[in-house]
Formats: sequence, structure tokens, C-alpha cells
Amino acid sequence: MTQERKQHENEQAAHPARFYNMDAVDGCRQHLADGAVDLVVTDPPYGIDGTTLHKHYNRKEDLVVDGYVEVDRKDYPAFTRRWIAEAARILRPGGALFALSGYTNLRHLLAALADSGLLERNHIIWKYNFGVYTRKKFVSSHYHVLYWVKPGPNPTFRQDARFAQPERDPDGRSLLYRDLEDVWIINREYKPGRAKNKNELPTALLVKILQYASRENDLVCDLFLGGFNTARVAVGMNRRIVGFERGRKPFEHGLGIMANVKPGGLLPSLKRPRGQAPRNQGKPWAAEEIRRLRARFLALREEGRTKQDAVASLCEEFGRGRFAVDRILRAEPGGP
Repeated sequence: MTQERKQHENEQAAHPARFYNMDAVDGCRQHLADGAVDLVVTDPPYGIDGTTLHKHYNRKEDLVVDGYVEVDRKDYPAFTRRWIAEAARILRPGGALFALSGYTNLRHLLAALADSGLLERNHIIWKYNFGVYTRKKFVSSHYHVLYWVKPGPNPTFRQDARFAQPERDPDGRSLLYRDLEDVWIINREYKPGRAKNKNELPTALLVKILQYASRENDLVCDLFLGGFNTARVAVGMNRRIVGFERGRKPFEHGLGIMANVKPGGLLPSLKRPRGQAPRNQGKPWAAEEIRRLRARFLALREEGRTKQDAVASLCEEFGRGRFAVDRILRAEPGGP
């Protein structure tokens, strides 16, 4: 490789946004080295004749961008294995994949992921505000968000990215705990009178994924750009982005969208944690500290304190969060 070509490729790799109008697998092989990507977030083709979705969603197609590239059902298992293998290759050790799927082809994604060398972290359910109406079965109004990680050190999961442990709702329940639950209720976005892609992920869903699973300047990859929403959110959150889209018209439409996206433009609107984190959050527990915690818990209970009050007092006394205190107490036989 000449010095000039090497310099050009290094410059391209550092660019905040790179988009390619080509097949995702071919594109990864041509443009991304092993371990180059911090996070993959992607919503692959349906494999269910996505060109007829308007019949189920009761929407007009005149504002939907033409050129959606579907995958034949009989080819879907092999197609899925190819792109997941590439996603696993380009992820750095500790990097994460978030792949979205309906239920029809979910088994193919799970089978491919099981053979990919990646490790499952969560199977998240995304519940949205409208679904596919049918008279002969229950309405489908959710998507699967598959969160898998490449083995390696320092996986990125920023538990304190959105809520601090002390934050509570009006009923006293933990906002952090609720945000970490694996059922996400996030509405789809309506775009009346505006051109749109066949299927677009809502900004709130993408923001949540990127806040928890990436940092500023990380490289995010979307293998199926579609409406470029992942790209738009990534750039708006000061992440670098690389992505692929086979359809010519969706690609050109997406480039037009990205021309108006301001790097970092979403940062001022992001949910930030309020209140200070516990002073000992993240520190390892010493054996003597664990012994004292358990003894203090028993003493507080003997004084007639409720479990909830006792744990709250211990959080303050030991400078730990509720999750950490509960975990230690539950590990003790006879604990709460």
C-alpha cells in the first residue's frame, strides 16, 4: 500500500460520517477493519414483503420514499448469518450490537447470534403506540431489541448516563430502575405531510441506546441505514458514524437529511442525571465493610425499621446505591 493511499484511508476512518450506497456485507469487507467499530445499531430488512406494509398500518404510500430493498424469505437465514458475522468481525472487543427484529424472523437472528461468538446481554421488548391490526389474532405492537456484546475488556454500559440513583418519581420509585427495565415503552414518530422511509426508528429509542452503550467520538455503524435515523442521532450526539444502504433513492434521501444535521445538536436536549452519585459508587466491597453492612441491617430491623427504611439508611451510611446494598444483602442466606 502506498503512503498516499494509507494516509487517505486513515483520513476516511477518522471522518465523523461515512455513508456508502452498497450492500452491507460487501461494504464492511471493503471499508471496515477487524475491531474498528464501537457500536452497531441496525434494523435489517423485514423479510416479510415489506413493500406491502401500508396495507397493515393503514397508511398512504405517496410520501414513503421508493426503493426499499427487501430480502426473500427463503434467503433470510443465510442473509442474516452473513451480516451478523460481519458485525461481529468489525466490533472491537467489548463492543456492542443492538439489532431490531419483528417476531417473524426473530428465530433466524437468534440462531445467527448464538453462532457468532457474541454474548447476549439483554433481550429487550420495545412496545410502541400502534401495531399491525388483524381480526384473527392479537395485535402485534412490539419489536425485539437484541443486545449482544463481543467478548473483551471494558464493554461500554454507562448506567449513570441518564438518571442518578437518588432520582425518584412522585411515588418514590427509582427512575433509574424503571429506565433500566427491559421493556421500553416508546412511541413511534408521526410525520404527516413529510417524506419518510418504509420504517423509521424513533429518536427517543436511538438516543437511549446511544446514551447507555456509547460515548462521544465512538464509531457507530448502521448496516441498513434506511431512513438514516441512526446516523442523524449519532451525529447529533457527537458520535462518528459509518453506514450502508443498497437502495439508491433512500440513500439519496438520507444524504439530504444529513446535510442539515448539526454535529452535537442533540446534546443540549439529552436527559442528564440529577443529584450526586453515592460517594462509594463503583468501588469494590471490602470483606469488613460487607460484614458491617449485614450487622447494621439486622440491628435496624430489630429496632423495628422496615426493610425499605433500613436499606435507605444503609445507603446513606455506606455511601452506596440501593442496587449495591440490596445485592450484598440478598447474597447472605436469610437476607431480604
